[in-house]
Amino acid sequence: MKRFHEKMNNGEVYFIAEMSANHGGSIDNALKIVREAAQAGADCVKIQTYTADSMTIDCDNEYFQIKGGLWDGYKLYDLYQDAGTPYEWQARIKEECDRCGVDFLSTPFDRAAVDFLESIGAEAYKIASFELVDIPLIEYAALKGKPMIISTGMGSLKEIQDAVEACRRAGNDRIVLLKCCSEYPASWEDMHLGNIPDMAERFGVPVGLSDHSAGSLGAVAGAVLGACVIEKHVKLEGVESPDSKFSMTMDGFARMVRDVKNAKAITRGPVYDLTDGEKSSTVFRRSVFAVKDIAAGECFTEENLRVIRPGYGIAPKHLPALLGRKSRRDIHRGEPIVPDDLE
Repeated sequence: MKRFHEKMNNGEVYFIAEMSANHGGSIDNALKIVREAAQAGADCVKIQTYTADSMTIDCDNEYFQIKGGLWDGYKLYDLYQDAGTPYEWQARIKEECDRCGVDFLSTPFDRAAVDFLESIGAEAYKIASFELVDIPLIEYAALKGKPMIISTGMGSLKEIQDAVEACRRAGNDRIVLLKCCSEYPASWEDMHLGNIPDMAERFGVPVGLSDHSAGSLGAVAGAVLGACVIEKHVKLEGVESPDSKFSMTMDGFARMVRDVKNAKAITRGPVYDLTDGEKSSTVFRRSVFAVKDIAAGECFTEENLRVIRPGYGIAPKHLPALLGRKSRRDIHRGEPIVPDDLE
């Protein structure tokens, strides 16, 4: 997780491109997502490590039927079969991440998945929002001593606190929480990104954003509010999957990265030093100029002096103190008044 540590240490935003089901069942697509995400500015490509059997059971009764929403009509077991990333691909995906210079990250959904990820050299763990309440899983992953990136969608303050405490009980304080709205896609009014600075203060850990909303706006707002991580689902053009409808194209991801970086630059501060561009513009400020010819020994008056642009003369705040004083030299109309002009 070289990029993760660099970005966190430098106070920069760390961009995660979530592959999820968007490989569409093809390892070639999965590897292409890694390459294109790297080109689009991702610091990390994330996958998910599970099987349908590790997520649920193959059961047809009503408890296991999805009603409404993006996956309406799916049986849970069938959804996870369609959406999963086969274990036999994952080491190859990690190799492609290494080759492209991006971090590899995965979400384990049971202890066996953690063990598998350990075996292929995973350097951090992501906990999904739906597993926020799986404290035994969080403790088991945290015991590995690696960064824990935990999404908090649907989580109450108590549930978030429980997850943080589980990591700390395991001796792991390398925690990043992600604000998340577990809607697909998430609406603006349900995002509640004002929670980001509050979560950072409450839990004493860095906070980022797992963003399921459309476009870049959520990511930009999150970054301005202090999000140190932005996670977005990405997809390839023309590849359909259970997650593609709420995922971002690679061009969109690249725009989002630019937008977030620009938003961070725009909101940098407080800084009251002049920029180089401003320094060159100070000459066009107002200052005190002669607007009539003034003879040596003649008094300065409101008739022969004015505050106008440009800024070569005495600052406007000194005009009242000049009035009634005498000039040391002949001054022509259009000349600035400078301190040596005063008797």
